[in-house]
Amino acid sequence: MEMSKELPKGQELRGCAYKRGDMLQVPRTIFTHFGIYLGNRRVAHFLPDILPLLTNDQRLLTSVVTNTRLILGCMARKGTVRIDCLEDFVYGAPVVRVNVLDSEDGTLEGLNSLPPEEVAQRAEHYLGDLVYSLLWNNCEHFVTYCRYGTARSLQTDKLCAFLKRCIRDRWSILPSVLLGLVFTSYFGPSIIVTLLTAIMSLLIWMAG
Repeated sequence: MEMSKELPKGQELRGCAYKRGDMLQVPRTIFTHFGIYLGNRRVAHFLPDILPLLTNDQRLLTSVVTNTRLILGCMARKGTVRIDCLEDFVYGAPVVRVNVLDSEDGTLEGLNSLPPEEVAQRAEHYLGDLVYSLLWNNCEHFVTYCRYGTARSLQTDKLCAFLKRCIRDRWSILPSVLLGLVFTSYFGPSIIVTLLTAIMSLLIWMAG
């Protein structure tokens, strides 16, 4: 069983020690991105992309997905499973983690990892456009389904647990209301004041 490991990006890209069917994980600005290594420095991964709704030009579709394409893809719930070279998948990340959801006995909460070839074939089978949801159908759901046969996202689980704690914390509502009253009485009602109040309320809510 291939144990989880974390190595500097440069070392991995030079030697390319990954094996077909490995689950790769790289940090992004907010979330962590996942993919399935297919061999020959190719990675299958699922990401939001607005461009398939706008064009059939394969030259544009196969180019590196920009942040604008990602954001608009999230808003439109449009995603694609695509194959990119290892360097484009890593996209400058300082480390690449491998099979980190595997425990020492090869399970994720009792789920056995599938044979590597089956993992890779599952990823290849889903190449193309799919409905994307940041919470319910993202890149982590895709790779856990390919590797374990069950779609799971620990990032989504953690976010939902955090939001539930915030909702239960009713004390966070009081300072938000008071802050809104202070802003409105001092600056007068306006769109800017409303936006500032909403942003500050969100920060207080998150801090709670």
